[in-house]
Amino acid sequence: MRFGLIYELQLPRPWDAESEHRLVQQALAEVEVADRLGLDYVWANEHHFLEEYSHNSAPEVFLSAAAGRTKQIHIGHAVVLSPPGYNPPARVAERIAMLDLVSSGRAEWGTGSSASRAELEGFNIDPAQKKLMWAEATEQTANMMAMTPYPGFKGEFFSMPARNVIPKPLQNPHPPLWLACSNRETIHVAARNGVGALAFAFVDPAEAAKWAGEYYEIIKSDECVPIGHAVNANIAMATGFSVHHDEAEAIRRGGEGFQFFGYALGHHYVYGEHTPGVTNVWERFQRGRDAMPPAVGNGIGTPAQLIERLKQYQDAGVDQVIFVQQAGRNTHEDIIASLELFAAEVMPVMKADQAERDARKKAELAPYIEAALKRKKWMQPLATDAIPTIPAYGRSVVATDATPNAIAARRGGGINIPSEDPTEKLRAAE
Repeated sequence: MRFGLIYELQLPRPWDAESEHRLVQQALAEVEVADRLGLDYVWANEHHFLEEYSHNSAPEVFLSAAAGRTKQIHIGHAVVLSPPGYNPPARVAERIAMLDLVSSGRAEWGTGSSASRAELEGFNIDPAQKKLMWAEATEQTANMMAMTPYPGFKGEFFSMPARNVIPKPLQNPHPPLWLACSNRETIHVAARNGVGALAFAFVDPAEAAKWAGEYYEIIKSDECVPIGHAVNANIAMATGFSVHHDEAEAIRRGGEGFQFFGYALGHHYVYGEHTPGVTNVWERFQRGRDAMPPAVGNGIGTPAQLIERLKQYQDAGVDQVIFVQQAGRNTHEDIIASLELFAAEVMPVMKADQAERDARKKAELAPYIEAALKRKKWMQPLATDAIPTIPAYGRSVVATDATPNAIAARRGGGINIPSEDPTEKLRAAE
């Protein structure tokens, strides 16, 4: 089994001038420790306007900093909000590819569309169309990373002409592709599209077994038609995290934070009313906490308890458990202590037969993945003579006064930009 950490970058009120800076620096330090200890993934979600729940609106920047501080941990951008109103597909292709280059081939590409009004309406995304937007944009973003040049596209939600989208990722054809999943139906969507399932639903091992079983049944069936250029058959599930030899102390350190995580998620996505810049989510959480059920996180407890619970997830077919450790007011010091104890006493037990499990899984799935890739309808490349030439504005009929020389003239300076192509003069002379 593999293990990851997820960073929403939660920041309950009240804030001061250094709160966000301190939060980001502590999170990066935790990722360094996780890398040194041998954890497998760090994930960071893209969210906008979700005060207190997530201050991570530019995870590609956070993850690039994390990549520069680490050597082996996978760098998971989870999720990129995929509808074009959030991020034009070409910009997603460029930033995921650059993250892959910066991390020397450790990038993971998570996708999704959000379900919060703050985000959807903040970017004028039609909720009724968001799933179709996700599918169109994700497939074309994969094409952009894998094809040279990208042939261009006229779709329902975005269009662009033929361009060579650069840089290209180090991983070929593109980094592993994932979909954020909050219920069984989206697990099925992930499987039908041949992508990994990032299940953020906090289900128990028995329910996880059903979800994982259904996921892999679809991966092996004719329903699986990859949306990307490769199949990423993996299912990851999230849970709270706090480890201590004293169970009560583990709960004291991590229970409240995990409760707040669930409450703030519900506030922004399900039942809350939020006034931007005004509503105090932490205060509302404190008022209602006595009526809330106790925090139940399968990653909260003693090392022995975690081993028992995680083995149930492993036996259920879950490939990765993602820990929600940076939540509420969980402290940096307690997070570090939990990571160190987990790595010392839990991880060696859970990873004892990792190579053997990986080999069995790869051999079992190989024929099904090969068949799935044969079912895909591939975008056809352009013939060389069909690739359009793009004339510079100075050569075209489009009048412009924004050429470098024109701009420089208005500012009283000059730039030595040739007004004609010197190579054409050389050819004429020859």
